[in-house]
Amino acid sequence: MSSPVALLLVPCLLGGVLAQSPPRGLQPTLPDLEGDLLFLLDSSGSVSYYEFSRIKEFIAELLLPFTFGPHDVQTGIVHISTTPILEFPFDRHFSTGAIQHAIRNIQQVMGDTNTGQTISFAKEKLFTAEAGARPNVPKVLVWVTDGFSKDDVAQPMQLLKDMGVTVFIVSTGRGNYLELSAAASQPPEKHLHFVDVDDLGLITKELQDSIAAIIQAKRLRATDVTASSFRLTWPQLLTRDTGYYVLEYAPSGEPRRKVTKQLTGDHTSLVVAQLASQTDYEVVLIPESNEKYIPPQTTRVTTLEDVVSPAQILISESKPHSIRVSWSPILETVAAYQVMYGPLNDNLVQLQEVDGSLNSTVLEKLLSNTSYLVTVSAIYKSGKEKALSAKACTREEYSKIKHLHFEDLSPSSVKASWDPAEGDVLGYRVRCRRQAGSSTLLSVSPQIHSVLLSDLTPGSNNKVCVKPVYRARPGKGLCRMIHRQPASAAGGYRHQQRV
Repeated sequence: MSSPVALLLVPCLLGGVLAQSPPRGLQPTLPDLEGDLLFLLDSSGSVSYYEFSRIKEFIAELLLPFTFGPHDVQTGIVHISTTPILEFPFDRHFSTGAIQHAIRNIQQVMGDTNTGQTISFAKEKLFTAEAGARPNVPKVLVWVTDGFSKDDVAQPMQLLKDMGVTVFIVSTGRGNYLELSAAASQPPEKHLHFVDVDDLGLITKELQDSIAAIIQAKRLRATDVTASSFRLTWPQLLTRDTGYYVLEYAPSGEPRRKVTKQLTGDHTSLVVAQLASQTDYEVVLIPESNEKYIPPQTTRVTTLEDVVSPAQILISESKPHSIRVSWSPILETVAAYQVMYGPLNDNLVQLQEVDGSLNSTVLEKLLSNTSYLVTVSAIYKSGKEKALSAKACTREEYSKIKHLHFEDLSPSSVKASWDPAEGDVLGYRVRCRRQAGSSTLLSVSPQIHSVLLSDLTPGSNNKVCVKPVYRARPGKGLCRMIHRQPASAAGGYRHQQRV
């Protein structure tokens, strides 16, 4: 199950009480790791200052357990902006203290979100010897994003993965699940995280362990495991001139089904495909060197069950107290769907079960103007479960001004009053358009429901409008015309409503 589901299944984590990170002095170390770890940091104008600061804290916390050095872990950071900007390369900082200090001093660049251009920059300029990258160690990319990019990501990311780079994506916004899951290494359940920026700490340990599993020093390993394939990567043990590799793999206990491949000595990765799902495979890599004996390397890989999660969640018909959730595709092997939902910053979680033949439901009795995390889980007839999460927002509840009335105070002034509007009103805007003289616009707090309008010319017609102000947009206002009697007439006035 993907990480956003964990947010819903463990309500105490959402409350912010039991999810505290351990003190920095007690952080365990992760031994025997060797790899190049690059962060793509969304530094564009689409990320707020607050979000950027929380992302910096997340990266700093994520890197705490690692040991840094030319024979350990190396890390670098590049900004996503209008053009890529390198914060520091792999061979700049070789201690935890230096890296923590460098992260604290990172400044947001702003600009456009040209992620594809930054990925190409990383491939051509950063995963190179000139930037400190090492040719014989695993490579990992962590892309932290609000979910959007102004340019194409798919092609440059595929070229990067073809180099053997494992890609993790942490999305703090909705984004496009299909695009992000395609960009991440496979399976997306292990490499793609959707999480609110205030809850990044909930995935820190899981992401640390996932990275550590990939950069274990100098070993044959499998990544991008699916139901029918996996990618093998290994350190550079040979060259094209010094030997070749023999790769053998077979289901455990079934040597007759063994497949043998011969690879040139410049290979460091290979995708093994057309495999059976839910099967243990024994893999042996035999370096055949012309110069010296190099022992074989082995690993065991278990392919995944051929179970798919809903590929897409669509949020529609958003109202103040309800939203419609739809998903696709519908699969015959799904017995039912479970829709779990709750406010992002609350521990209130609700569950709604939907028949497996349906792909839509309406969630009701919701809070207005609130962000919800919605998780759709496909419950298979076999008992397996796959899930996909999305962020949904209910509309703000708007109201209109009622009963705008006036009290005559003098020949040139009146008091305008109105009844309070409903909902979460931030204030009111009162505009007076004078027939003679300048117009005025007043902004008052939500507790004030009357204003004094002065400098009204006797004998003039004046238009007064009052609108409630909400967080997203103004509500519906009410306007009236006030006719002031000439100065020679006895006091009083007359007004007529105009909505």
